Amino acid sequence: MAKKTVATLQTSSKRLTKAIKMVKSPKTGAYMFVESIMAPELVNDFLKEK
Repeated sequence: MAKKTVATLQTSSKRLTKAIKMVKSPKTGAYMFVESIMAPELVNDFLKEK
């Protein structure tokens, strides 16, 4: 499973990170991308989820 963080976004007062991970669909077996924008501290937890 490939995964990586691709961008750091900065708004007026908060730093945000956009994380993208590739997940294999249990139904079809195809890979799809899941994107989320979150605080940088939460990225590792997001990437560890299955």
